[in-house]
Parts: sequence; structure tokens; C-alpha cells
Amino acid sequence: MLVRDAMSTVVLTVGPAHTLRQAARLMSARRVGAAVVLDPDTCGLGILTERDILNAIGAGLDPDLELAAAHTTTDVVFAAPQWTLEEAAAAMVRGGFRHLVVLDDRNPVGMVSVRDIVRCWQPAHALAG
Repeated sequence: MLVRDAMSTVVLTVGPAHTLRQAARLMSARRVGAAVVLDPDTCGLGILTERDILNAIGAGLDPDLELAAAHTTTDVVFAAPQWTLEEAAAAMVRGGFRHLVVLDDRNPVGMVSVRDIVRCWQPAHALAG
């Protein structure tokens, strides 16, 4: 199975000037654990995860004042739609993260999470057992 078969094609995009609270509200409303942070000034693409928000709040930072830009991971590992789920899972394990932004021709077309991979693998392994 390929990343394109497992990924969510609904990609939440926020800007670097969104507050953590704004980002958290959008993520909660969309029921996603990560958002792509698109900075039009730098043409940069990053990722903000629920863990990034949790760490900031846990450190006592104010989610109404803290901006997404300050908590965005910018050294993102991207997946391609044609990667196998095994390749995606290996990249996640190597990097220690749970989400991959999926790029097709340098454009974000999806997001794949550990949950997406497990969801796809579970039926196949249940049938084999």
C-alpha cells in the first residue's frame, strides 16, 4: 500500500502569525493532529503539531501570545505519494515524529500520520491472522 492510499487529503494550513490558540482551535475543529505552516515571506513550509502546542503550554507560555512561527518545525521530512507505507513508517521512526507532510511536485497534497498507517495495516494483518 502507498502513502497516497493512506494520507488525508484535507490539509490544514495556518500562517506563522497564527497564535497557538488559533492553531489549536482550527486543528480541533478539523480533528487533525498537525497543521502545515506556510510562510509566504520565506516560501517556507513547516509543521505545527499538537505536541508542539502541548509543550509550549506545559512550559507556561501563553497560547494567546505565542505565535505558530516560534513553535514550527521547519526541518520537515516530506513524503511522496508513491512512497510505500513501510518507507513512511521508517522515516517516522528515524525522525521520531508522527506526521509527514506529503508533497507532490513541491506542493502539499496531504498528510500521513502513524494512525493512518496503522488503520491501513490493521485490516490486512487481521485477515492474514
